[in-house]
Amino acid sequence: MNKKTDTRTILLTASPFQLMISLSLPAIVGMVVVGLYNLMDAVFVGQMVGTNAMGAVSVSYPFTMINSGISTLIGVGSASVLSRAVGKKDQGTIDKIMGNLIALNLILSIAVTVIGMVFTRPILRLTGAEGEILNIAERYLRIIFAGSLFVNFAQSANMVMRGEGILKKAMLITGTGAVLNIILDPIMISLMTKNGMGVEGAAFATILSQFITASITLWYFLKKSKMIKINRIKLENSLLPEILSVGFSAMLMQVMNFVQQTVLYNVASQHGGDTWQIILGAALRVQSFAFIPLWGMSQGFQPAAGTNYGAKEYDRVKKVTLGFGLGATVLALLFYLPVELAPKTVLSWFITDPELVAQGVGDFRVLFSTYITLGLMITAITLFQSLGKASKASVLVLLRQIVLFIPMVILLPKMGGLGIHGVFAAPALTDGIVFIVSILLVISEFRNLTKLKAEGR
Repeated sequence: MNKKTDTRTILLTASPFQLMISLSLPAIVGMVVVGLYNLMDAVFVGQMVGTNAMGAVSVSYPFTMINSGISTLIGVGSASVLSRAVGKKDQGTIDKIMGNLIALNLILSIAVTVIGMVFTRPILRLTGAEGEILNIAERYLRIIFAGSLFVNFAQSANMVMRGEGILKKAMLITGTGAVLNIILDPIMISLMTKNGMGVEGAAFATILSQFITASITLWYFLKKSKMIKINRIKLENSLLPEILSVGFSAMLMQVMNFVQQTVLYNVASQHGGDTWQIILGAALRVQSFAFIPLWGMSQGFQPAAGTNYGAKEYDRVKKVTLGFGLGATVLALLFYLPVELAPKTVLSWFITDPELVAQGVGDFRVLFSTYITLGLMITAITLFQSLGKASKASVLVLLRQIVLFIPMVILLPKMGGLGIHGVFAAPALTDGIVFIVSILLVISEFRNLTKLKAEGR
């Protein structure tokens, strides 16, 4: 039995718990490691350069989501098509995946690099950043935009590896780059601080690490992959509609996160000034990092759900969904409890001023209060992406990122004298509402799966 058959058989026969451990553990580790890029930039810059530098890296972070959005659009869409093709044993589709992925990466990444580097300062002004924070952020973000191609190819191709079910190799490749970034960050910051360029040092460390990760990933698909080969590098019209429709909902989570955080920083600036921007920046860094393991869990869930759906194993799709949803909730507890019980300690990792930390503790706890619901929410979104139900996934994402969130973050600070505290309450209230909608949509989809089984389709 060859490797392709082994992977497919495991996805179709192993228990949900076995799949969760074998698929999600390496995916979680891999995604956490990826998240360390931005998190460690903020930690090292905050400790080695200063509070304003940490604030600058934080206000830049939402715009790094543009690259994350592109890699997610391409990677999740391609992985969804791949996993269903594996379930159907459709080798023709499998052979087109990587050539199409590379072509999409080249087109979109070059566009981001050019536009991003030209308009770095104007887009940073959208956050309300001014003065020294704006100047530092501009220098940092311009370097990040220059490395867009490396970031996008490495991350999207890694998602295809996960869609194939090769999660350990995917974890090792991303882990290599992230560990290298952690090593290079203090070295580059220290060397370049002497010339007043400590923040630039952090950016160069990140780009160099991503270049190495992209190179290793390319080598894997050229030399080592047994299932997926790089054939003709061209846009495949037969794949694009499905890849883009499924990937769009996943991309929305990343790109709309950029919109979301930009609005948060802007409103925080209006109601609290630079001080509250710094507190919000630290809080959002923790929240964003804590979301990454759940995203990793979903990456393990995606090939299991997609392959079983492609093979018409509808009961297993439901069992796997429930198993992964429970596992994601337990995983969320590991981050939820420390933040709620020791928020002062967590904030102190990013902010060295004890008065600022004490000022932000209560609102940080409120911001994080509904994080515990995100495990089931991300499982629901990934289920719809895996089944090719892009519209349902998009509904949940748009509700969470735009439709509910934007009105709340604008209106809550103006209600009942909440002021800056309403800025921190808005994301928590939004997630609580979207959680309820997610559960209702999953119940509806389970009924549809039962109907498909009964009709033999």
